[in-house]
Amino acid sequence: MYEYGLLTQQIRRELEAIVGAENVSSSSDDLEKHAIDESLEPPHPPHVVVKPRRTLEVSEIIKIAYREKIPVTPQGSRTGLSGGSHPVQGGIALSLERMNDILEIDEENLMAVVEPGVLIMDLHEETEKLGLLYPPDPGQESGSLGGNISTNAGGVRGMKYGVTRDFVQGLEAVLPNGEIINVGGKLVKDSTAYSLIDLIIGSEGTLATVTKAILRLVPKPRHTALLYVPFESTKDAARTVSEIVRRKVVPFALEYLPRHAVLTAEKYLNKTLPDNSHPAYLLIGIEGNSETEVEENLETAGEVCIEMGGVDAFVADTAQRQEQLWEARKCLFDAYKAYWEIDEVDACVPRNRIPDYIEGADRVAQEKGVIVSTLGHAGDGNVHSLIAKGELPEEEWPTTLEAVIEELIDIALSLGGTISGEHGLGLAKKRYLTRQVGETQVELMRAIKRAFDPLNIMNPGKTFDLL
Repeated sequence: MYEYGLLTQQIRRELEAIVGAENVSSSSDDLEKHAIDESLEPPHPPHVVVKPRRTLEVSEIIKIAYREKIPVTPQGSRTGLSGGSHPVQGGIALSLERMNDILEIDEENLMAVVEPGVLIMDLHEETEKLGLLYPPDPGQESGSLGGNISTNAGGVRGMKYGVTRDFVQGLEAVLPNGEIINVGGKLVKDSTAYSLIDLIIGSEGTLATVTKAILRLVPKPRHTALLYVPFESTKDAARTVSEIVRRKVVPFALEYLPRHAVLTAEKYLNKTLPDNSHPAYLLIGIEGNSETEVEENLETAGEVCIEMGGVDAFVADTAQRQEQLWEARKCLFDAYKAYWEIDEVDACVPRNRIPDYIEGADRVAQEKGVIVSTLGHAGDGNVHSLIAKGELPEEEWPTTLEAVIEELIDIALSLGGTISGEHGLGLAKKRYLTRQVGETQVELMRAIKRAFDPLNIMNPGKTFDLL
């Protein structure tokens, strides 16, 4: 066990001298707000919330924490679903929300330079004004880019473009001893020794605190359209995903929705989708630089869907119609949360094993007497199982929930999948890590953690336990 120092009044005065007294808080409201994220994990309040504005301030704060052995938990907009930003050892909640500037959009190099507190929806808005696109598009648009980097977030465009890691070209980060490092840059290629940038991305704030990021952009396609396709069976819809790819159509999004999710979205939004009477649906996004290209791919995708058991193919070719469908897809976590106690598993399996995973998830739901609504990014195999209590007695919910999560993870692993496709392990799923990768790999990860953070002050207790 690691022993941590106390956050004394003298240390507080030092922190106030760095960022100003108004940006250091121990009020009950602030401690409560910074004790949680969007997960079901119980609150873990910090001892103090500190809000720096500049990298040098972050560095000075962490130097004090290192000197005094005080835990530091970097935080963004706290929209995570795995407890990754919970200050489990108290100490300093290092809120980066004031570091929220888009510093540069470099149209010559197709790069954006941003601070970690920038919200992803704001970067999308600013780049798209210039005809550019930052492709990662996690469902929570109010998530911060620092948090996206922390968990290697994905989203609906992952099938075509990849995930956050594929678009981070450079990072400025503060190490656990307060030293500032720069890795990568405005470069397309870099084969220089070990890739420290790839260690920091997805490390959930356990290795360093990101204070600046250089992100790759692409030209924004001129035309988009969506297909909304109902299917007579879940299996037909899931099998269609691989067949669309086999026909050489690469949608920017290929989302799977069960009927339960469609009905829940309609109820939550008080809006009606083109169809809600069939067991399963695919939402297929097509884009291109000419209307002809989009129309040809739409036609091919629609033909595949009908051949594979699709009932109809509803086309949304205007911005308003597309926005209505995306609103229904992106609201689902909030919609389920509005009506039931929920948790989720964001497993990722090989694309052609999605039907097996859905079948297994449905069986678990029936056996355990809960709702398991499996939906998500079928195009890249990242399936989100939303687990809702339904009519289960309250006293049975905690034990049943844990059993359901464990069974769903085991199903994913048995199909060659992974515990988490984009949300990270945090607190919620760290106990399953060894089950996926084995003790040898976990010990390698521990060695990396010790090399970066010998005092274990950076976001301790996440991803795995240090022995």
